[in-house]
Amino acid sequence: MGLTDDPDDPDDPDDPDDRSLARLRALAHPVRLRILSLLTGSALTAAEVARELGITHANASYHLRHLLAAETIEIAGEERIRGGAAKRYRYDVTQEVNHAATPLTGGSAQVSRQRFYLAVADELRRRAPRIKPTRNRAHATDAELWIEPAVWEELKSTVDDVSDRLHRAALAPRTPGAILVSATYVMFEMRA
Repeated sequence: MGLTDDPDDPDDPDDPDDRSLARLRALAHPVRLRILSLLTGSALTAAEVARELGITHANASYHLRHLLAAETIEIAGEERIRGGAAKRYRYDVTQEVNHAATPLTGGSAQVSRQRFYLAVADELRRRAPRIKPTRNRAHATDAELWIEPAVWEELKSTVDDVSDRLHRAALAPRTPGAILVSATYVMFEMRA
């Protein structure tokens, strides 16, 4: 029996909770969140990710390795570039929806969720100065409310549907005729 076969092993890669926790930890970084956004619309190489985000190729590769190890992104192919091989990576949101359905409990999961939410907040701070002036109404809500459990379940399902539609509509960066948008939502039940 190997280490990964031990049902009590806290880092068992076959344990759904451990895999989900690893994904959550991998996402708890603003650069990785930006990379997932890029890879939603098209498969990109590390060099393309680096150019789009204005980071070094080494930094892009580092973050891509973390996302790949956590099974958050996948290799979409490989191509020859100037005598070398470059992998193309993509983010398959349908896989992530399945992972998100795994409930996580325990102190480690709680800390990882908090780090993820802080990374999302950092990313929102980065995007805020780029809001395009418009006469249209803002699509924003910030609320701490008491609601019935059945309504909460219905609203979560609606937001999940909107998120899925948004991800499926994503195009490659700088596609002619496309507009750059920001969408951030975090909904969670709170302790009273």
